[in-house]
Amino acid sequence: MKLFGLAGWSGAGKTTLLKRLIPELVGRGFRVSTVKHAHEGFEIDLPGKDSYEHRKAGATEVLIASSRRFAIIHEHRAEPEPNLGALIGKLAPVDLLLVEGFKRHDHDKLEVHRAANGKAFLHTGDARIVAVATDAPAPNAARPVFHLDEIARIADFILAHCGLAARRPAPGTTGDSG
Repeated sequence: MKLFGLAGWSGAGKTTLLKRLIPELVGRGFRVSTVKHAHEGFEIDLPGKDSYEHRKAGATEVLIASSRRFAIIHEHRAEPEPNLGALIGKLAPVDLLLVEGFKRHDHDKLEVHRAANGKAFLHTGDARIVAVATDAPAPNAARPVFHLDEIARIADFILAHCGLAARRPAPGTTGDSG
């Protein structure tokens, strides 16, 4: 399973970019999963729902299953937050695992940067940022720079960087090599 990350400040557009990249990659024949780092205290079940009540009653894990999907909610209680490697070990294998967040973890990443945030670029202090997607000029980036709307080119870069061979031609190409 290949791993590639999207890192950036809150509000930079990481989720928006992922929502556009995933169908592009899946449309090319790749199986893709994601891991998203959330802020402390997020909720995925609602008060009054059985899963919520089980967890609040003290269950360490609650598994919710139906004919369409399942989810496991694990409450850390007094345990430390697991690292990315431990979380990855809980996932079924796929071709490409895209990681949103975990910007300090030691894996290759695409920086997602939006000028309206008014934040500095991250790539200047992180050698594991191997490319940048932005809506602003990125002079002296010393790595590939893409516009946030260049979804096909960003997908091409990620696949090539991860050593994943094309399964279907990229949009706008004939698939012929010459």
